[in-house]
Amino acid sequence: MAAPQRQWGTTPSISWTPPTEKEILQNEELTDELKSQGQYEAPSETDKKQALLVQLQKIAVEFVKHVCRKNNLPQSIIDSAGGKICPYGSYRLGAYAPGSDIDTLVVAPRHVTRNDFFEHMPSILERMLPPGAIEEMKPVPEAYVPIIKLVISGTDFDLNFTRLAISSVPWELDVRDTNLLRGLDNRELRALNGPRVADELMQLVPQKKTFRTALRAIKLWAQRRAVYGNIVGFPGGVAWGMLVARVCQLYPQATGSVIVMKFFRIIGRWNWPQPILLKESEDHPIQARVWNPRLYPTDKYHLMPIITPAYPAMCATHNIGPTTKKIIIQELERGGDITDKISFGKLQWKDLFTKHTYFTKDYKYYLSIISGSTTKDAQASWSGFIESKVRLLVQSLESQGSIAVARLFNKGFAREHRCKDEDEISAVLQGEMQYQATNVKTETTDTIKDPLHNAVAQGGADATVMTNRNGETTHDDSEPHAFYTTTYYVGIELAQDSTKKLDVSEQSRDWKDQQCRSAGFEEGRNFLNITATRSYDLPVDVFAPGEERPTRAKKKTATKKAPIPGQKRSQDLSGMEV
Repeated sequence: MAAPQRQWGTTPSISWTPPTEKEILQNEELTDELKSQGQYEAPSETDKKQALLVQLQKIAVEFVKHVCRKNNLPQSIIDSAGGKICPYGSYRLGAYAPGSDIDTLVVAPRHVTRNDFFEHMPSILERMLPPGAIEEMKPVPEAYVPIIKLVISGTDFDLNFTRLAISSVPWELDVRDTNLLRGLDNRELRALNGPRVADELMQLVPQKKTFRTALRAIKLWAQRRAVYGNIVGFPGGVAWGMLVARVCQLYPQATGSVIVMKFFRIIGRWNWPQPILLKESEDHPIQARVWNPRLYPTDKYHLMPIITPAYPAMCATHNIGPTTKKIIIQELERGGDITDKISFGKLQWKDLFTKHTYFTKDYKYYLSIISGSTTKDAQASWSGFIESKVRLLVQSLESQGSIAVARLFNKGFAREHRCKDEDEISAVLQGEMQYQATNVKTETTDTIKDPLHNAVAQGGADATVMTNRNGETTHDDSEPHAFYTTTYYVGIELAQDSTKKLDVSEQSRDWKDQQCRSAGFEEGRNFLNITATRSYDLPVDVFAPGEERPTRAKKKTATKKAPIPGQKRSQDLSGMEV
């Protein structure tokens, strides 16, 4: 009698059928396409990352010993104190692209504090790493999840810290052990949650290689279609990973290509708000708050709940709103149509990864939310704060009956300008580009990877401290000086029965006033404005090379025809007020 098949996840699998020759071939074609799209790094780069992690493990042990010696602890405690690093995020899941940073948690015993981490770790890193290996090091202790941003020999690391309420942290410690959560404060719980979720997720997928292939494909698709980013209301990397893992559980023997094809239909037609769960939720004596809509009213409002598998269970997609949900489902349906055609040989995998048309043809009108500052660090903090709040403006616009869709683009555009007076700064805040620095390239917020920006964007950082910590900057008013802006774009689609003139001035003014009353705003240093922008007036730097920019339609001179009874009037935002 055959042994019973294991149940993966909360329900029985849909199919245990082994892959066919055709499916194996399609999987090879998918892998080849991902490689051609630059989603796999060279083996030498992988080896370099692993060697750097080995070095960081030695540094973590030395850091713990250093603090123990500083506190005059007995040699027996110093020898057994240990210390451990835990990579997490996309690196731990094995679905990272070249150039991706490595989220790394330093785990220490109870007699090492967060203050010790920021006081001593930088100097120990400098002492133990080869001369010149550290290309950048920026501690951000005020962050929601405090980090040290590191670039070592061309590899980016986000070093996080937590301590456990135990006297020794051996290398073989399993962070999935829920008993380790005892005695931790909220910050320590948040820090430990990253590795715990990643480790638990990898234990819940039937075939790791299949999962990683499928996740690489789905992440690339989500990034190309601009439906990626938790802060702005789309699933982030971990959430997309959990969705892929759930499909893997339903088809335990499938190839990565089959998982991708099934993914779009299963997730696109999911009965939301029924949650995605990789395992049944756990109870634990520490009584931490877990996602439970029966107990917590706010959890009932999560539109597409994807629940983390490690205790305490949390919703990874609480920022998704009505518009982003609608867009995600539309994109999933589109992806399903494309993969159906790939299955029948009518399309190729490259067609799945076609870039979005957000700026080229999706919308005729946009709101430009422009934040600006007189120093680079002030702007990093201020733009991060605005990024964390701009979805609230979108939610307000969604309640406007005349608007069918208000879609926030998932990246901000960071620009540097040269302004010599307030009039020129005012022009920049109105969207004018004539003062933009010609020798500084526009970058998107995801490529900059500024730790100050990211810390505030994640929420909870002390924006006031972070903005003001570099003191005042003086300028010679006779010469142009740097002015930094970050612009977020909201595409607007009118409802069919809306009036011709759309007035969003009240929503814009209320949201702007609220941000400018925040603790992170400093008069004269930080600026904020919202303007209406037509598609053909969008700055050239939002378009990729080769993309066709929208053009202004020529006015027709033909005699105006009488309206046909019952015909819907086309909408125009030329009178939009902000």
